Amino acid sequence: MKNYAFIDSQNLHIEIKKLGWEIDYRKFRVFLKDKYKISKAFTFIGYDQNNQKLYNSLEKKGYKLIFKPILKDKTGKIKGNCDAELVLHTMIEFDNFNKAIIISGDGDFYCLIKYLAKNNKLLKIGIPNKKRYSSLLKEFVNNHLYINKLRKIIKLNKKERHCDRDQPLP
Repeated sequence: MKNYAFIDSQNLHIEIKKLGWEIDYRKFRVFLKDKYKISKAFTFIGYDQNNQKLYNSLEKKGYKLIFKPILKDKTGKIKGNCDAELVLHTMIEFDNFNKAIIISGDGDFYCLIKYLAKNNKLLKIGIPNKKRYSSLLKEFVNNHLYINKLRKIIKLNKKERHCDRDQPLP
């Protein structure tokens, strides 16, 4: 059985950061592999040439990165929303997976999630923050996986931050 994860990296990162902690992406990838048999984890992320070290690290940890060029608005705020890319790539891969996890609390994915559920391909919706997600996703409450509840398992420990944790998955 092939299960895939489609990760809205911006939503995941921002919502977990608002809770005051960071994800250890290696631990998170191992969790997805062990608990949900995720064979591919597509991560949608804005591309900034200054973040190459981050991208290399995520790839070594088992993520397949899908980039969108970032733009800066007049105030200098970076914009790299990848919602359309996540939907498109989920549909491109549709015939290649049995079940999918969509990791985001964003209601923009409602129609995708509804379509996956209708076709019996929705495994879980990985909601980063149980207290902050779109009410549109409440319809699928039986499929919710609250990432914030995984803190003890996937939290980045401060002492590990400077260690080389870029080894490939076991």
